[in-house]
Amino acid sequence: MATPFSTLSAIPNACQPLPGIVTGGQPTEAQLEAFRAAGGDAVLDIRAPSEPRPLDERTVTERLGLDYTVIPVAAGTLDDETMDQILDAVRQAQGRMLLFHCASGNRVGAALIPHFVLDQGMEEQDAVAQAVRVGLKSPELMAWGMEYARRHRGDQP
Repeated sequence: MATPFSTLSAIPNACQPLPGIVTGGQPTEAQLEAFRAAGGDAVLDIRAPSEPRPLDERTVTERLGLDYTVIPVAAGTLDDETMDQILDAVRQAQGRMLLFHCASGNRVGAALIPHFVLDQGMEEQDAVAQAVRVGLKSPELMAWGMEYARRHRGDQP
């Protein structure tokens, strides 16, 4: 029987860092269909509107009954407001199967650092290791995720 992760294992940097989250790069229409059929519930896309899009993902996800959220991450959006929106979307998907993607997994890895630290209680080193496993390569993006987590750590109950 297919799992949500197995249906997406061919996307760039496919990873399942937590039980309810599959991450990676851009999926195809067939992969989104298989993800839905295997129990997928929601898609969080953090690509910028200017990036090439091989399919109309909003139309495909709506046809499939998947919740679809776009929060663009690009130069000029590496701020707390963007990270707040991403964390809200990840938290709202809790208990459901989420595909969280960008083009390659690089931005997704960075955006998950605060979730790993603040919501999952990981130590910074473990959070960064997971982020790299997800596809993080950019030192600038890693700094964005780490600095956010450090500033907001005291806000957690």
